[in-house]
Amino acid sequence: MAIPRGLEPTGVILLDKPAGPSSFAVLAGVRARTRAKTGHAGTLDPFATGLLLLLSGRATTMASCFVGLPKRYLTDVDLSVRTTTGDPEGESLEPHDLPTEAALEAALEGLRGEIELPIPAASAVKIGGERAYNLHRRGVAVEMPLRRSQVTALDVIAYREGIVTLDLRVSSGTYVRSIADALGGHCVSLRREEVGPFSVAEADAERVIDLEEALGRVGLTLAEAEAERRQKSLNDRQAQQARQAREDVAAGGRAPSGSGSQGEGGS
Repeated sequence: MAIPRGLEPTGVILLDKPAGPSSFAVLAGVRARTRAKTGHAGTLDPFATGLLLLLSGRATTMASCFVGLPKRYLTDVDLSVRTTTGDPEGESLEPHDLPTEAALEAALEGLRGEIELPIPAASAVKIGGERAYNLHRRGVAVEMPLRRSQVTALDVIAYREGIVTLDLRVSSGTYVRSIADALGGHCVSLRREEVGPFSVAEADAERVIDLEEALGRVGLTLAEAEAERRQKSLNDRQAQQARQAREDVAAGGRAPSGSGSQGEGGS
């Protein structure tokens, strides 16, 4: 039986993203080359470099198995000034004195373990149904929500002339720019070194890691991943039905029989 076009090659592609292009531009380039359905397990800001996990073919249906993996980053933070975006692309704010090594270490200690920091204004989260970066570009000031995350390692590699180089191991969804801002500075550079068991050192845009091999590296069999995919799909449908039921009630309609909030917590 012929395999439908777009489902092969199937597997995971490890790509070392350069600074400049967006993650979606890089993904589009791979899709154009392979002509396969292509997704990702987490993006990088345009100024950032390093590891992107791209999912090709049937692997796109297993995205939930790879999205929540912990990550490791290297970053250079300029501690002399914050910017409006937490990176080199934003406008500089008021400069200030550099911290001593002792003061820097005290600040870092408060950012280890479980932390809760504001999401950067220039980010893809939605505020009132609109992407935060669109509001930021228009100069609309909004109070950004807090994001809770886990910082398992936050080590100083070097501190010279106001620039501190940090090696971080963090949970998925952590904004390194928020950590830089909490230190009183901004990220000058940011490089993703690892995503779960995958390292940028093994990045090869031409290689497609077999799906079963990639799943095995995150501790899953193909059967377990398929069961997880089906459960997530069910949870998503139940959550959508619950949202629709609430919208119907708010609009003065009648909630469908048997609808409720079950399943929302697992989506």
